[in-house]
Amino acid sequence: MLRLNLLLIFGLISVLALSDDRWLDYPGGQGVGEGLNVVLVSGDEEYRSEEALPQLAKILSEHHGFHCTVLFAIDPKTGEINPDQLDNIPGLEALDNADLMILATRMRALPDDQLKHVVDYVEQGKPIVGLRTATHAFAPLSDSAYAHYHWQYKGADYQQGFGRQVLGETWISHHGKHKFESTRGIVEDKSHAIATGIKDGDIWGSSDVYGVRLPLTGDAHTIIRGQILAGMNPTDVPVTGERNDPMMPIAWTRSYKGGRIFTTTMGAATDLENAALRRLVLNASLWCVGREDKITPELNVALVGKYKPTPFGFGDYIKGRRPDDYR
Repeated sequence: MLRLNLLLIFGLISVLALSDDRWLDYPGGQGVGEGLNVVLVSGDEEYRSEEALPQLAKILSEHHGFHCTVLFAIDPKTGEINPDQLDNIPGLEALDNADLMILATRMRALPDDQLKHVVDYVEQGKPIVGLRTATHAFAPLSDSAYAHYHWQYKGADYQQGFGRQVLGETWISHHGKHKFESTRGIVEDKSHAIATGIKDGDIWGSSDVYGVRLPLTGDAHTIIRGQILAGMNPTDVPVTGERNDPMMPIAWTRSYKGGRIFTTTMGAATDLENAALRRLVLNASLWCVGREDKITPELNVALVGKYKPTPFGFGDYIKGRRPDDYR
Protein backbone atom coordinates (compact mmCIF):
# COMPACT_ATOMS: atom_id res chain seq x y z
CA MET A 1 0.00 0.00 0.00
CA LEU A 2 2.81 2.40 0.87
CA ARG A 3 4.47 1.70 -2.48
CA LEU A 4 1.17 2.34 -4.32
CA ASN A 5 0.65 5.62 -2.47
CA LEU A 6 4.17 6.73 -3.30
CA LEU A 7 3.62 5.93 -6.98
CA LEU A 8 0.40 7.95 -6.96
CA ILE A 9 2.14 10.88 -5.27
CA PHE A 10 5.04 10.87 -7.70
CA GLY A 11 2.61 10.60 -10.62
CA LEU A 12 0.68 13.61 -9.33
CA ILE A 13 3.91 15.56 -8.91
CA SER A 14 4.85 14.78 -12.52
CA VAL A 15 1.48 16.01 -13.79
CA LEU A 16 1.67 19.18 -11.71
CA ALA A 17 5.21 19.82 -12.93
CA LEU A 18 3.89 19.97 -16.48
CA SER A 19 0.87 22.11 -15.53
CA ASP A 20 1.36 25.77 -16.30
CA ASP A 21 -0.79 28.76 -17.21
CA ARG A 22 1.43 29.37 -20.24
CA TRP A 23 -0.10 26.49 -22.16
CA LEU A 24 -3.30 24.43 -22.37
CA ASP A 25 -3.78 20.80 -21.46
CA TYR A 26 -6.73 18.68 -22.55
CA PRO A 27 -7.22 15.20 -21.03
CA GLY A 28 -7.19 11.97 -22.97
CA GLY A 29 -9.98 9.42 -22.82
CA GLN A 30 -11.70 6.75 -24.85
CA GLY A 31 -11.69 6.82 -28.62
CA VAL A 32 -9.45 6.29 -31.61
CA GLY A 33 -6.74 8.42 -29.99
CA GLU A 34 -6.80 6.73 -26.61
CA GLY A 35 -3.39 6.55 -24.95
CA LEU A 36 -1.71 9.02 -27.32
CA ASN A 37 -0.08 12.31 -26.35
CA VAL A 38 -0.28 15.10 -28.94
CA VAL A 39 1.67 18.36 -28.63
CA LEU A 40 0.28 21.18 -30.78
CA VAL A 41 2.78 24.01 -31.27
CA SER A 42 1.42 27.41 -32.31
CA GLY A 43 3.40 30.57 -33.02
CA ASP A 44 2.88 32.45 -36.29
CA GLU A 45 2.28 36.14 -36.88
CA GLU A 46 -0.34 35.86 -39.62
CA TYR A 47 -2.65 32.85 -39.72
CA ARG A 48 -3.86 32.78 -36.10
CA SER A 49 -2.52 29.39 -35.05
CA GLU A 50 -3.10 30.52 -31.46
CA GLU A 51 -6.84 30.30 -32.22
CA ALA A 52 -6.81 27.27 -34.53
CA LEU A 53 -4.80 24.83 -32.42
CA PRO A 54 -6.91 25.04 -29.23
CA GLN A 55 -9.98 24.22 -31.33
CA LEU A 56 -8.17 21.36 -33.03
CA ALA A 57 -7.02 20.06 -29.63
CA LYS A 58 -10.60 20.13 -28.32
CA ILE A 59 -11.78 18.09 -31.30
CA LEU A 60 -8.99 15.54 -30.83
CA SER A 61 -9.50 15.34 -27.07
CA GLU A 62 -13.26 15.52 -26.61
CA HIS A 63 -14.32 13.52 -29.67
CA HIS A 64 -11.46 11.04 -29.94
CA GLY A 65 -9.61 10.64 -26.63
CA PHE A 66 -6.21 12.12 -27.51
CA HIS A 67 -4.38 13.82 -24.66
CA CYS A 68 -3.45 17.24 -26.07
CA THR A 69 -1.06 19.97 -24.98
CA VAL A 70 -1.24 23.30 -26.84
CA LEU A 71 1.78 25.62 -26.73
CA PHE A 72 1.93 29.33 -27.58
CA ALA A 73 4.34 32.17 -28.28
CA ILE A 74 4.33 33.96 -24.92
CA ASP A 75 5.58 37.39 -23.93
CA PRO A 76 7.73 36.54 -20.89
CA LYS A 77 7.11 39.98 -19.34
CA THR A 78 3.31 39.77 -19.35
CA GLY A 79 2.48 36.07 -19.74
CA GLU A 80 0.22 37.02 -22.65
CA ILE A 81 0.10 35.35 -26.05
CA ASN A 82 2.12 37.40 -28.52
CA PRO A 83 2.71 35.80 -31.94
CA ASP A 84 5.30 38.51 -32.65
CA GLN A 85 7.44 37.10 -29.82
CA LEU A 86 9.67 34.96 -32.02
CA ASP A 87 11.96 33.55 -29.33
CA ASN A 88 9.74 32.04 -26.66
CA ILE A 89 7.41 29.01 -26.75
CA PRO A 90 7.26 27.63 -23.21
CA GLY A 91 6.46 23.97 -22.62
CA LEU A 92 8.31 22.37 -25.52
CA GLU A 93 9.66 19.79 -23.07
CA ALA A 94 6.23 18.14 -23.49
CA LEU A 95 7.62 16.81 -26.78
CA ASP A 96 9.92 14.53 -24.80
CA ASN A 97 6.92 12.26 -24.14
CA ALA A 98 4.83 13.03 -27.21
CA ASP A 99 3.48 10.53 -29.73
CA LEU A 100 2.63 13.22 -32.31
CA MET A 101 3.65 16.83 -32.93
CA ILE A 102 1.25 19.14 -34.78
CA LEU A 103 3.27 22.16 -35.86
CA ALA A 104 1.97 25.54 -37.03
CA THR A 105 4.84 27.95 -36.38
CA ARG A 106 6.41 30.54 -38.65
CA MET A 107 10.07 31.62 -38.67
CA ARG A 108 10.63 31.11 -34.94
CA ALA A 109 14.06 32.14 -33.61
CA LEU A 110 13.87 29.93 -30.52
CA PRO A 111 16.76 29.68 -28.07
CA ASP A 112 18.67 26.42 -28.13
CA ASP A 113 17.26 25.17 -24.84
CA GLN A 114 13.75 25.30 -26.34
CA LEU A 115 14.51 24.26 -29.91
CA LYS A 116 16.46 21.26 -28.60
CA HIS A 117 13.18 19.55 -27.65
CA VAL A 118 11.87 19.96 -31.20
CA VAL A 119 15.10 18.73 -32.78
CA ASP A 120 15.35 15.74 -30.43
CA TYR A 121 11.77 14.79 -31.26
CA VAL A 122 12.24 15.16 -35.02
CA GLU A 123 15.58 13.38 -35.21
CA GLN A 124 14.16 10.35 -33.41
CA GLY A 125 11.95 9.82 -36.46
CA LYS A 126 8.71 10.59 -34.67
CA PRO A 127 5.51 11.55 -36.54
CA ILE A 128 4.66 15.12 -37.50
CA VAL A 129 1.65 16.96 -38.89
CA GLY A 130 2.75 20.29 -40.40
CA LEU A 131 0.21 23.04 -41.05
CA ARG A 132 0.55 26.02 -43.41
CA THR A 133 3.66 27.96 -42.30
CA ALA A 134 5.34 24.86 -40.86
CA THR A 135 7.22 24.72 -44.17
CA HIS A 136 9.13 27.73 -42.84
CA ALA A 137 8.71 26.96 -39.17
CA PHE A 138 12.12 28.01 -37.82
CA ALA A 139 14.69 30.77 -38.23
CA PRO A 140 17.37 30.08 -35.59
CA LEU A 141 20.14 32.63 -35.13
CA SER A 142 23.38 31.94 -37.00
CA ASP A 143 25.25 30.99 -33.81
CA SER A 144 22.62 28.44 -32.76
CA ALA A 145 23.60 24.80 -32.47
CA TYR A 146 20.55 24.18 -34.66
CA ALA A 147 21.18 26.85 -37.29
CA HIS A 148 20.66 24.17 -39.96
CA TYR A 149 16.93 24.14 -39.10
CA HIS A 150 16.59 27.64 -40.62
CA TRP A 151 14.16 27.71 -43.52
CA GLN A 152 16.81 29.44 -45.66
CA TYR A 153 19.81 27.37 -44.54
CA LYS A 154 22.26 27.19 -47.45
CA GLY A 155 24.58 24.42 -46.31
CA ALA A 156 24.66 21.33 -48.49
CA ASP A 157 24.38 19.15 -45.37
CA TYR A 158 20.78 20.28 -44.62
CA GLN A 159 19.77 22.56 -47.45
CA GLN A 160 16.80 24.86 -46.73
CA GLY A 161 16.41 23.49 -43.26
CA PHE A 162 13.61 21.75 -41.46
CA GLY A 163 10.93 22.51 -44.03
CA ARG A 164 12.69 21.07 -47.06
CA GLN A 165 14.50 18.24 -45.28
CA VAL A 166 11.73 17.01 -42.98
CA LEU A 167 8.39 18.12 -44.40
CA GLY A 168 9.43 18.05 -48.06
CA GLU A 169 9.33 21.77 -48.90
CA THR A 170 10.29 25.17 -47.54
CA TRP A 171 8.66 28.54 -48.29
CA ILE A 172 8.67 29.27 -52.02
CA SER A 173 5.89 31.70 -52.92
CA HIS A 174 2.22 32.59 -52.89
CA HIS A 175 1.00 30.71 -55.96
CA GLY A 176 -2.51 32.09 -55.60
CA LYS A 177 -3.05 35.81 -55.04
CA HIS A 178 -2.89 36.31 -51.29
CA LYS A 179 -6.23 37.52 -49.85
CA PHE A 180 -7.81 37.61 -53.32
CA GLU A 181 -7.86 33.97 -54.52
CA SER A 182 -8.99 31.11 -52.31
CA THR A 183 -8.32 27.35 -52.46
CA ARG A 184 -10.45 24.35 -53.40
CA GLY A 185 -9.14 20.86 -52.66
CA ILE A 186 -9.02 18.29 -55.47
CA VAL A 187 -8.31 14.73 -54.30
CA GLU A 188 -5.48 13.09 -56.22
CA ASP A 189 -5.16 9.83 -54.29
CA LYS A 190 -8.68 8.77 -53.42
CA SER A 191 -7.46 5.39 -52.13
CA HIS A 192 -5.24 6.81 -49.40
CA ALA A 193 -6.52 6.51 -45.83
CA ILE A 194 -6.00 10.24 -45.28
CA ALA A 195 -8.54 10.99 -48.05
CA THR A 196 -11.26 8.91 -46.36
CA GLY A 197 -14.58 10.78 -46.35
CA ILE A 198 -13.26 13.63 -48.52
CA LYS A 199 -14.42 14.32 -52.07
CA ASP A 200 -13.31 16.83 -54.71
CA GLY A 201 -14.39 20.29 -53.63
CA ASP A 202 -15.17 19.37 -50.00
CA ILE A 203 -12.06 21.18 -48.81
CA TRP A 204 -12.15 24.95 -49.18
CA GLY A 205 -10.18 27.67 -47.47
CA SER A 206 -9.71 31.42 -47.76
CA SER A 207 -5.93 30.99 -47.58
CA ASP A 208 -4.23 30.86 -50.97
CA VAL A 209 -2.32 28.02 -52.63
CA TYR A 210 1.39 28.03 -51.84
CA GLY A 211 3.96 27.45 -54.53
CA VAL A 212 6.01 24.27 -54.23
CA ARG A 213 8.65 22.66 -56.40
CA LEU A 214 7.56 19.65 -58.38
CA PRO A 215 8.28 16.92 -57.66
CA LEU A 216 8.51 17.34 -53.91
CA THR A 217 11.68 16.11 -52.26
CA GLY A 218 12.30 12.53 -51.17
CA ASP A 219 9.48 10.01 -51.03
CA ALA A 220 6.73 12.66 -50.91
CA HIS A 221 3.32 11.50 -52.11
CA THR A 222 0.57 13.97 -53.04
CA ILE A 223 -2.90 13.37 -51.55
CA ILE A 224 -4.69 16.66 -52.35
CA ARG A 225 -4.00 19.38 -54.92
CA GLY A 226 -5.11 22.98 -54.60
CA GLN A 227 -7.28 24.54 -57.27
CA ILE A 228 -6.91 28.33 -57.29
CA LEU A 229 -10.30 30.04 -57.31
CA ALA A 230 -10.92 33.47 -58.81
CA GLY A 231 -12.32 34.85 -55.57
CA MET A 232 -12.76 34.34 -51.85
CA ASN A 233 -15.90 32.18 -51.90
CA PRO A 234 -16.16 28.39 -52.23
CA THR A 235 -18.49 28.75 -55.22
CA ASP A 236 -16.07 30.90 -57.23
CA VAL A 237 -14.79 29.55 -60.54
CA PRO A 238 -11.20 28.31 -60.98
CA VAL A 239 -8.70 30.71 -62.51
CA THR A 240 -7.68 29.87 -66.05
CA GLY A 241 -4.16 29.43 -67.31
CA GLU A 242 -0.99 27.71 -66.21
CA ARG A 243 -1.31 28.37 -62.47
CA ASN A 244 -3.88 25.57 -62.30
CA ASP A 245 -2.02 23.37 -64.79
CA PRO A 246 -0.65 21.55 -62.95
CA MET A 247 -2.27 22.37 -59.63
CA MET A 248 0.12 22.57 -56.69
CA PRO A 249 0.04 19.90 -53.97
CA ILE A 250 -1.59 21.23 -50.81
CA ALA A 251 -1.45 17.98 -48.80
CA TRP A 252 1.19 15.28 -49.00
CA THR A 253 2.93 12.55 -47.03
CA ARG A 254 6.53 11.47 -46.75
CA SER A 255 8.86 9.89 -44.19
CA TYR A 256 11.80 11.19 -42.19
CA LYS A 257 14.13 8.78 -40.40
CA GLY A 258 11.33 6.22 -40.41
CA GLY A 259 8.69 8.56 -39.00
CA ARG A 260 5.51 9.37 -40.89
CA ILE A 261 5.14 13.00 -41.98
CA PHE A 262 2.05 14.80 -43.24
CA THR A 263 2.05 18.39 -44.48
CA THR A 264 -0.72 20.65 -45.69
CA THR A 265 -0.15 24.22 -46.85
CA MET A 266 -3.66 25.01 -45.66
CA GLY A 267 -4.31 25.62 -41.99
CA ALA A 268 -5.21 29.23 -41.31
CA ALA A 269 -7.62 29.52 -38.39
CA THR A 270 -10.36 30.48 -40.85
CA ASP A 271 -9.61 27.37 -42.94
CA LEU A 272 -10.46 25.24 -39.89
CA GLU A 273 -14.10 26.34 -40.19
CA ASN A 274 -14.23 23.87 -43.10
CA ALA A 275 -15.29 20.42 -41.86
CA ALA A 276 -13.44 18.54 -44.61
CA LEU A 277 -10.16 20.23 -43.67
CA ARG A 278 -10.72 19.24 -40.05
CA ARG A 279 -11.32 15.68 -41.26
CA LEU A 280 -8.10 15.82 -43.30
CA VAL A 281 -6.08 16.78 -40.22
CA LEU A 282 -7.77 14.15 -38.03
CA ASN A 283 -7.21 11.44 -40.65
CA ALA A 284 -3.60 12.53 -41.08
CA SER A 285 -3.01 12.47 -37.33
CA LEU A 286 -4.24 8.87 -37.12
CA TRP A 287 -2.22 7.86 -40.19
CA CYS A 288 0.93 9.45 -38.80
CA VAL A 289 0.71 7.43 -35.56
CA GLY A 290 -0.04 4.19 -37.42
CA ARG A 291 -3.74 3.99 -36.62
CA GLU A 292 -5.04 4.28 -40.16
CA ASP A 293 -7.22 1.23 -39.50
CA LYS A 294 -9.26 3.48 -37.15
CA ILE A 295 -10.08 6.01 -39.89
CA THR A 296 -13.72 5.98 -41.04
CA PRO A 297 -15.91 8.58 -42.77
CA GLU A 298 -18.06 8.71 -39.63
CA LEU A 299 -15.37 10.09 -37.29
CA ASN A 300 -16.68 13.20 -35.55
CA VAL A 301 -15.07 16.46 -36.67
CA ALA A 302 -17.70 18.83 -35.28
CA LEU A 303 -16.44 22.07 -33.76
CA VAL A 304 -16.32 22.13 -29.96
CA GLY A 305 -17.90 25.23 -28.44
CA LYS A 306 -17.86 28.65 -30.01
CA TYR A 307 -15.35 29.15 -32.83
CA LYS A 308 -15.22 32.48 -34.65
CA PRO A 309 -11.61 32.79 -35.84
CA THR A 310 -9.95 36.09 -36.58
CA PRO A 311 -9.23 36.66 -40.29
CA PHE A 312 -5.55 36.24 -41.11
CA GLY A 313 -3.22 39.20 -41.32
CA PHE A 314 -0.05 40.52 -39.70
CA GLY A 315 -0.62 42.37 -36.44
CA ASP A 316 -4.26 41.27 -36.29
CA TYR A 317 -4.05 38.91 -33.33
CA ILE A 318 -6.32 39.62 -30.34
CA LYS A 319 -4.21 41.52 -27.84
CA GLY A 320 -4.11 40.80 -24.13
CA ARG A 321 -5.14 37.16 -24.27
CA ARG A 322 -3.65 34.34 -22.27
CA PRO A 323 -3.80 30.63 -23.09
CA ASP A 324 -6.73 30.02 -20.73
CA ASP A 325 -8.81 32.50 -22.72
CA TYR A 326 -8.84 29.93 -25.54
CA ARG A 327 -9.80 26.99 -23.32
